[in-house]
Formats: sequence, structure tokens, C-alpha cells
Amino acid sequence: MTSVVRKVVRGQLRDAMRSRWLTVYALFFALLTDGVLRFSGSDAKAILSLTTVVLIVIPLVTLVLSTIFVYNAREFTELLLAQPIRRSSLFAGLYLGLTVPLAGGFFSGVALPFMLRGGGDPAQRGVLATLLAIGVVLTAVFTAIAFWIALRAEDRLRGLATALGVWLAFGLLYDGAVLVVVAVFSDSPLERPLLALSFANPIDLGRMLMLLRLDVAALMGYTGAVFQRFFAGTTGVALASAALAGWVLVPLTVSARLFRRKDF
Repeated sequence: MTSVVRKVVRGQLRDAMRSRWLTVYALFFALLTDGVLRFSGSDAKAILSLTTVVLIVIPLVTLVLSTIFVYNAREFTELLLAQPIRRSSLFAGLYLGLTVPLAGGFFSGVALPFMLRGGGDPAQRGVLATLLAIGVVLTAVFTAIAFWIALRAEDRLRGLATALGVWLAFGLLYDGAVLVVVAVFSDSPLERPLLALSFANPIDLGRMLMLLRLDVAALMGYTGAVFQRFFAGTTGVALASAALAGWVLVPLTVSARLFRRKDF
């Protein structure tokens, strides 16, 4: 990490620590985790309940906050670009300076209540670690997508509308679209197309990773059931993890290219 990246990240982290949104974000997950631990009766049920919320809330909050951040940071970006600073270093600093506090707020909010209870059930610690890792990776994915959106759309309202549309598509409409495909083409062999669809949604990939750790039908969805049938065990975990890594790298690479070429 270059000195420019470190300085930008440190500055972003100081601003984030003083902001209310990060405190509210971390408190939301802390209170939610404490509540489900108190009322669920077991760590396994608590983690299952948390998974449902994490897969919806993290993409929504990350997309909205990151898109707003990029628009609000344009004057700051212009000021820094007037200095002899490489654009790639500045982009890395801005991206990490936003991703790290968002991921840290989620991580601390979920992990702290378990730590206060002695670390929770030892048998469920691996599953909890998977949930924490998925939350961090989804934060990185949707921060990169938000940068892509905000750097492409000059108008703030258009950018925010696009970000909300992306969340709706991935978080709510995707499963409905899969069911429509299954209903329309019920007479055709759909296993391979559905396997391809399972890699087209980072939220679904996160859900499948938790499914493969928890082995519960409630999280499956149609694509999850097909994925588990073909890729049970370590193969499924490796494939889903690699696909999630691709969901970080592809939008991040496109965003970095847009940032280098953009006329601020």
C-alpha cells in the first residue's frame, strides 16, 4: 500500500469514526444480534435469523451510502487530483476508506454480542465466521458496484435510483425471475441454466455459502437447491467463494478504469 493510499484511507477512517451513520450501522447489527441471541434459544437459530437480515441490509445500506459518498467526495477528489497523485492510488484510498469502516461496523456489531457471551456455541463458531466473512465480502462487492454506478451517472438522483434498482434486482426480483423461468420452461432441462444463474447474483452466492454450512432448506431458494445437488461439500464452497471474489474484482476493475478516465 503506497503512502498516498494510506493517507487517504486514514483520513476517510477518521471521518467515518466521527460520523453518525457508522455508529448507527454498527448499533443496528449489535442490537439485532443481541436480540436474536436472547430470543432464538440457540446460536444456530440466531445465525440463521441474522443471515436473512444480513443478505438484505448490507447490499441496501452499502449501495446507498457508497453512492452518496462518491457524489459528495467529488470536490475532495478534484482537490487531490490537482496534486501530483496517481489516480489509481487515489481510487484505492477512496475505495478502501469506505469499505473498511462499513465492513468494520458490520463485523463489530455482529461479533461483539457473541464475544460478550463467551464466543457462543463452539460448534457454531465456524458458521458464524462464515457469516462474518460473507458480510465483509458483500460490503466489498456492493461498494465496488456503487462506485461503478456513481462514476457512470453524472446526475445524483439518477445514480441513487440506479443503485436502488440494482438492490431490488439482486435482493428481491431475482428469486421471482428464477421462478418465472422455471414455470415457463418447466418441460425443459433447466439444471445447467439455473447453475449459471446461481453465479449471476452475489447475494444468492452468499446465501448458498451459508446453506452449505448450515444445511437448512429455509435458505435454499430454487437455485440454491440445484447448486447443492451438484456441488455439495468443499467443491460448492470453493466455487461460490471464487465467484464472490470475481464479483469484487470485476466491478472494482471497471470502476478503477472509469475513475482513471473521468474528467472531474
